[in-house]
Amino acid sequence: MHGAILAPMTDATTNPTTASGPRLDASSLEDASVFVRAAGLILEEVTDSRVTGHLQLGPDHLTPWGIVHGGVYCAIVESLSSVCGHTWLSENGGGTVVGVNNNTDFLRAISAGTVYAVATPVHRGRRQQLWVTTITDDNDRVIARGQVRLQNLADT
Repeated sequence: MHGAILAPMTDATTNPTTASGPRLDASSLEDASVFVRAAGLILEEVTDSRVTGHLQLGPDHLTPWGIVHGGVYCAIVESLSSVCGHTWLSENGGGTVVGVNNNTDFLRAISAGTVYAVATPVHRGRRQQLWVTTITDDNDRVIARGQVRLQNLADT
């Protein structure tokens, strides 16, 4: 799925709430949550074992000292891990996921450009999943790296 953004779950009748959790929708940023719209995260590839995306950095992503806020990287790591973990779980028994731990390391300070992220699984089990996400800059330098532990939740 190229150029997708995170959006609320809708079914054929455009009901925004369903038990199967969030889905991807490439329609527009207006359909995403305020948080996702503000971040500007664009998903490029979504499979059950890999998610890629990018984010164009701007003034709203910076700390008062002019570098990208670490929370931006944490949000990328959590978002990509959750999308991929949910996609895998949906194809392997159903349910959804919630993040229970996000550990993100900030390795290089930058203040402009585009960052690119790739999330891949470390472990996918019956109850939990562990995902690692690497974030690079325009020069392919690692800017941040994080891992998210997800709890698998059964459909209710």
